[in-house]
Amino acid sequence: MTTALGADFAPRTGGSRQLAGTGTLFRLALRRDRVMTPVWILIVSGMVLAMPGSLESAYPTAAERADAMASMNSNSSMRAMYGPVFDDSLGALSAWRIGVYAGVLAAVMSLVIVIRHTREEEETGRQEMLSASMVGRRAPLTAALLAAFTADAAAGVLITAGLAGRGATGAFALGLGVAGTGMLFATLAAIAAQLTESARLAKGLTAAVLGAAYVLRAAGDAGTAGGTSQAFSSGGGSSALTWLSPLGWQENLRAYAGERWWIVTLVGAALVAQGVGAYTLAGRRDVGMSFLPTRPGPAHGGLATAGGLAWRLQRGSVCGWLAGFLVAGLVFGGMADGAADIVGDSENTREIFERMGGRSGLTDAFLATVVGMFGMIAALYVTTSVLRLHGEETSQRAEPVLAGAVGRLRWAAGHLVIAFGGALPLMLVAGLGMALGHGGDTGPILGACLAQLPAVWVLGGLAVFLVGAYPKAAAASWAVVGTCLAIGWLGPALDLPQAAMDLSPFGHLPKLPGADATLPPFVVLTLIAAALVGAGLAGLRRRDVIT
Repeated sequence: MTTALGADFAPRTGGSRQLAGTGTLFRLALRRDRVMTPVWILIVSGMVLAMPGSLESAYPTAAERADAMASMNSNSSMRAMYGPVFDDSLGALSAWRIGVYAGVLAAVMSLVIVIRHTREEEETGRQEMLSASMVGRRAPLTAALLAAFTADAAAGVLITAGLAGRGATGAFALGLGVAGTGMLFATLAAIAAQLTESARLAKGLTAAVLGAAYVLRAAGDAGTAGGTSQAFSSGGGSSALTWLSPLGWQENLRAYAGERWWIVTLVGAALVAQGVGAYTLAGRRDVGMSFLPTRPGPAHGGLATAGGLAWRLQRGSVCGWLAGFLVAGLVFGGMADGAADIVGDSENTREIFERMGGRSGLTDAFLATVVGMFGMIAALYVTTSVLRLHGEETSQRAEPVLAGAVGRLRWAAGHLVIAFGGALPLMLVAGLGMALGHGGDTGPILGACLAQLPAVWVLGGLAVFLVGAYPKAAAASWAVVGTCLAIGWLGPALDLPQAAMDLSPFGHLPKLPGADATLPPFVVLTLIAAALVGAGLAGLRRRDVIT
C-alpha cells in the first residue's frame, strides 16, 4: 500500500538511494526543533547585535576607542579572554568583544542539533524503525547536518543584516565567521556520533574539542610577542597555537579590519574533510553500533544499587567537568593580576566590570565576574545530569530497573545526588584553581565559589520539576539556563534594569569576593530549589513511566 510517507521514501538507484528520505527527515527535524532552534538563533545573533550600542556608550569618541584598543592589545589577560583588537572602529571592537563567544554558542547549538537527530535517534530506537522503511543509509546524517547548517546560516544572516549599517563587508565577514564556526563543529559532532555509542559521550567529546579550541586560541593570543596595536593592525600578531584553533580562524578573518577572505577557503576545506569523514564512517557501521563501543562493567559490586548505577553512567562526565573547571580556574586566576590594566583610563569600562563583579576593587570585581561565570557553567552540568533521568526513560532503560525492587524515588535519587552533589566539587575545584593561579588568599575565593551553589541548584531544581511533572517540556530547561547565561553575560554590558537581572537566580547573589554577604538570599534560593525538586519527584511518582 502506497502512502504519502512511502511516496516520499520511494526507492532510488545509485548514490541517490543513500539519501532517500532526506527531505522528509529534514522537515521532521525542523518541526521537532521549532522552539529550541529559534531561541538559540536569537541568543547567538542578539548578543552580537547588542554589542555596538554598548561599546558606543562606553567609548563615544575615536580617541577613547584608540586608547582602549592600545590598552587591550598590550594586556595579555585581555588578549587571552577576547583576542587582539585589529582596528578601533565600533564594528571591529564589536567583533573583538563578542565574535569568539558567538562562535562558541553557535558551535554548541550545532553539536546539540546534530547529535539530537543522529545518535539520540539511534539510542532511543526510533532510527531503527525509520531505517526499516525506504530511508537511505546516510539520510539521517544529511538531514541533521542540514538542520544545523540552516540554524547557523540563519544566525549569520541576522548578524549580517543587523550590522550592515556599520559596514556591509565587515558585517558579512562577522556573520560568515560565526556561521562557519558553527558548521565546523556540526560536522565534528557528526563524526563523534559515529564513533561513540551514546549521545552523552558524543556531546562530551565534541564539547571537549570545543574547550580545547578555546584554550589553544587563548594561549596563543596571550603569548603573542609584540602585543601592540601597531603589530596586530599591520597584519601580524597571531601565533601557531591560535592557528590550530577554529576559533582562531574566525578571529583572523578580521571583520571590519581588512578582511582576510582566504580563511574562508580554510574553513571550507575543513568542512569538506570532516564531512567526508562523517559520511565514510556512517556507511561502515550498523544502526545503533559505534566504532568505540562501551566497555562492560564489573560483574559484581558497584551496580548493585541505584546510586552505583547512576555513578557508573555519569562518572566519565563528572571527571571531564572537574578537569575542565580546574584548568579554567588556573587560567582565569592567572589573569586576575592584570585586571587593573584591562580598562585603562576608561571610566565606562570600569563601570561595566563593576556591574558584573560588584562595587569593589577592580581585581575583586574581575574575580567575582569569573566566579559568576563558573556558577552559570555549573548550572549547565547540573541540568545535563538531571536530564539524564529523562534520557533513561525515553531510551527505555529505566523500565527494566523500575520493574525490580527499585522504587522510583530511589532510582531518581541516585541521579540527583550525582547532579546536585557534583556541583559542590566542581565549584571547589574551580576556586582552588583560581586561588592557585592568582596566588592570593584561598579562603575568600573558595567561599565565593560555594556561594554560587544555591542559584545553581535552583536551575537544577527547575529541570527536576519539568522532568517529573511535565516530561514533554523537559528540554525547556536548556532555554531557561541559556536565558540566565545571556542575562549574566550581556546584562551588565547593556546596563539592563535590575528587574531584568533579577530574572536569573544569580542576580540575587552577592558579588563575592569583595561584596557584603547576607544570609537571606542563600536561604531563599535553597528553599526554592528544594521546593522544585520536591514537586518534580512528586510528579514523577504519580505519572506513568515513558515507554
